[in-house]
Amino acid sequence: MLVIDNIVVRIAGREILDGASASLPAGRRIGLVGRNGAGKSTLLMVILGGLTPDLGEVSWPKDWRIGAVAQEAPGGPMSLIETVLAGDSERSALLARAEHEHDPHALGDIHARLEAIDAYSAPARAASILHGLGFSASDQMRPCSQFSGGWRMRVALAAILFRAPDLLLLDEPTNYLDLEGVLWLEDYLRRYRGSVIVVSHDRDLLNNVAEFILHLEYQKLTLYSGNYDTFVDTRAMRRANDMAFARKQDAARKHMQAFVDRFRYKASKARQAQSRIKMLERLQRVEVPPDEFIAPIRLPRPLDASPPLIGLEKACVGYDGRAVLSAMSLRFDPDDRIALLGKNGNGKSTLAKLLAGKLEAMGGEVVRSKKLVPGYFAQHQLDELDPDATAVQT
Repeated sequence: MLVIDNIVVRIAGREILDGASASLPAGRRIGLVGRNGAGKSTLLMVILGGLTPDLGEVSWPKDWRIGAVAQEAPGGPMSLIETVLAGDSERSALLARAEHEHDPHALGDIHARLEAIDAYSAPARAASILHGLGFSASDQMRPCSQFSGGWRMRVALAAILFRAPDLLLLDEPTNYLDLEGVLWLEDYLRRYRGSVIVVSHDRDLLNNVAEFILHLEYQKLTLYSGNYDTFVDTRAMRRANDMAFARKQDAARKHMQAFVDRFRYKASKARQAQSRIKMLERLQRVEVPPDEFIAPIRLPRPLDASPPLIGLEKACVGYDGRAVLSAMSLRFDPDDRIALLGKNGNGKSTLAKLLAGKLEAMGGEVVRSKKLVPGYFAQHQLDELDPDATAVQT
C-alpha cells in the first residue's frame, strides 16, 4: 500500500498541497485527476522522491521499485532496442558482472538472479513493447538520434514499461501516441501486475484502465472507487448530499440562534437557551467547497457559405518534390464535423496544412469557397507564437 500522510508542499510561496492524505491499495490502477495547475505532477514528484514535502510523508513497502518516464527523451548512437534494454539497470549490472566473474558459485548466483527476473527473455519483451508503441523491427535497430522528439519520448515510455517497476507513475502518457498506440497502452496497463498511477486528461483511457480515481482538489486528495465515469457520478452525488446536509444544518443553526437571541436573558428560558448555545458550539459546520468553474466557450458564427467549403480533386501534396499524399478527392461542406485518424507519419498534419492553406498542392485541384476563413491550430502551435506578445495580444 502507498500511504500519503498529511503532506504539505509549498512552491514559490504558493501552497500546492495542504494536508493531502490518501491510502492507495497495492496492485491497482489509479487515475490521478484534477484541474490544470492543481498539483498532479507535483504529487508524482513527491512520490518519486524528486521533491521533499514541507510537512508529512509518503511511505510504501521497502522492497518496492518506483519508476516514471524520463523527463528527457533519449538520444545518441544507441539503438532503440539497446536503449530500452538499458532501462533495466539490475539486468544490465548482472550481465556486466557475469562477464568478469570467475568464481563458479558467484556466477551461479548471478545466473539464478537473471533467471528470477526473466532476463533471458528481455530482448523479446523489449521488442514487443516497442512494436506496440509503433516501431517496426527495422526501426528498433536504428539509433535514437535518427528519430524526432515525439518518437524518442515513446522510447522513454517503452523503457519504463520494460523495467516494470512495482509502482509505475505515468504523467500524460498518451501525449505522443497515435490511436493505435493508445489502445495498445490501455491493454498493456490492464494486464500490468504492479501498481499504476496515471495522470491523464484522456477520459477513454481513464475509463478503460483505472480501477480507482484519486481526485486532487483545493490542495486535498479524495479516493474514489471505479473508473472516471463512476467518479463523476459519485462525486456529483456526494456534493448533492453534502449541500443538502449543509442547508439543513444552516437552517437548524439559524433556528437555535434565533431561540438564543430571543430567550437567553429571560429567566424562564435561560436554561434552554444555554443548552442551545452549547449545541451551537459543538455543531461542526459542513463545508462544501465550490465546484470547479468551467468557463463557457462562445465561438463566433462563421459567414454563411455555399457548399463545398473545400473541394479536392486528385490533389497531391508533399515536401521538396516528394508526395506524401496523392490522388485525393475529398469534399468538405458547412457543418461537417470530421475526425482525421491515421498512424503517426501517415500525413495527417500534411493534409491539415493543405486544407488551412499552409501548403500548396503539388498537383490536382484544390477549390476553396471565397468566404472560407480557415482557423489552424498546429501540432506544434508553440512554435507559431510570439514569445514577446501577451496572451490577449496573441
